[in-house]
Amino acid sequence: MKAPKITIFLTLAIFFAYASSTFADEQPKIKVEQDMREVYDFIKGCGYYFLATTEGAQPRVRPFGTLVIFEGKMYFQTGKSKNVSKQISRNQKIEICAYDGKEKWIRVQAVAINDDRREAKQFMLDAYPQLKGRYSPDDDNTQVLYLKDATATLYSVSEEAKIIKF
Repeated sequence: MKAPKITIFLTLAIFFAYASSTFADEQPKIKVEQDMREVYDFIKGCGYYFLATTEGAQPRVRPFGTLVIFEGKMYFQTGKSKNVSKQISRNQKIEICAYDGKEKWIRVQAVAINDDRREAKQFMLDAYPQLKGRYSPDDDNTQVLYLKDATATLYSVSEEAKIIKF
């Protein structure tokens, strides 16, 4: 009769060891998603943000408003015919800056990765239906890009800067 108790004990031990390791593996992913959500919420709360690229040695900055989280990544949208798209294709390093109009601002350094999938384009256009008159998920112009290796620094007049990586 002792064999079944040992079998049950070993089965439970293996189950809890697996469950613990699986949960431990998920914790960093959850933290990254929470951190990205904090950055996303701040930028969205500002209404608009400024996206910086480079053209040769010259920085180029322009206002943007499109920002979504899709499949665990933060995306923005542009047109492939625009200079910003051409600049990103030559140098994928970008920076985003947004100010809340009160006392906080954020800078996000990242690599912009093109996602040419129809699903990603459709998600963006569904989130911003006003763009559907100029863009389509099936045209050759719509471009959505996600942020990779992002480091956000949230600044405040009254608090220490907070660094968030996602």
